[in-house]
Amino acid sequence: MKVIVVAGTRPNFMKVAPLMWELARRPAVEPFLIHTGQHYDQRMSRLFFEELNIPSPDVDLGVGSGTHASQTAEVLKRIEPVLVDWKPDVVMVVGDVNSTLAAALAAVKLGIPVAHVEAGLRSFDRTMPEEINRILTDAISRFLFVSERSGVENLRREGISGEQVVLVGNVMIDTLLACRRRSEGSPILADLGLSSRPYAVLTLHRPANVENPNVFRGLMEAIERLGQALPIVFPVHPRTRAVLDGTRATSNHNLILTEPLGYLDFMKLLANARLVLTDSGGIQEETTVLGVACVTLRENTERPVTVEQGTNVLAGLEPKRIVAAGLDALERPLRQERIPELWDGQAAGRIVDVLTADSAHVL
Repeated sequence: MKVIVVAGTRPNFMKVAPLMWELARRPAVEPFLIHTGQHYDQRMSRLFFEELNIPSPDVDLGVGSGTHASQTAEVLKRIEPVLVDWKPDVVMVVGDVNSTLAAALAAVKLGIPVAHVEAGLRSFDRTMPEEINRILTDAISRFLFVSERSGVENLRREGISGEQVVLVGNVMIDTLLACRRRSEGSPILADLGLSSRPYAVLTLHRPANVENPNVFRGLMEAIERLGQALPIVFPVHPRTRAVLDGTRATSNHNLILTEPLGYLDFMKLLANARLVLTDSGGIQEETTVLGVACVTLRENTERPVTVEQGTNVLAGLEPKRIVAAGLDALERPLRQERIPELWDGQAAGRIVDVLTADSAHVL
């Protein structure tokens, strides 16, 4: 059974890692990895392949940066001849980035079944490009592998149900649990002088947050006020760096700016944080499993299980609400929440089990 796995961005790499590990263990499966090149530099791409033991891509499409339309179009153009040449039985896509939708669309137009890992997640906010990618990818996929119960219900409401929808758990948590021991060996806390001090972690990358000057200014105002309570480590995404430089945030002594971190360093930083402030979907999931208080800098989340069972609080974008949520989290002892259903490190195995069991129908 020939399976093509497609990845394009940093969040994708943590999702494809356990899938590639699992596919390599199955003698009846021949895996083939395509990197679209949507993220391409050392810190956003190559370092993750090295740290997560992901095999070198069989093909790198080299798409690079660009608008949503240009990225999607370039992936479509460049991946089609690869699919025609290799003739896979299944194309597996993960997450909700432009590479996900483009690869799925190219495959389905060639009559190749698509498997979508992390299907069914919905923020119900169609101003988010990721939401459009999620809805469209789910609509054309043959296999819908779901990470939490809300995804099953969302797909059912959209008229997608039955055997093609399977709750399998969370592949990002597969990676987290598999790498936990190695990440504890990271020297990042000592390097930042935080070995014996409480600290918070901040991540910001969504265009709606960093490219709107009024929104970004308000977020930085809230971060400055929370920084009076404890230092805040801020690994800066390249998109955010472009708007951060020249602002007074760069001279805030309580805000520790770093370059984007590798997976092991970042997991060590996250696991030992007193508080995390983020607009990332995946970090909401990781903090839930790690038992770390998370304040999400968005008005919605496509991962409601992190709010229902985890430590995640939706604070929105209003500075006073963010500060109040952060201070409240710091005052409360951490709750010991139960880990969401099937977030046990075995999601990739379940996914490959379904594909191989269904291979007679696929082939």
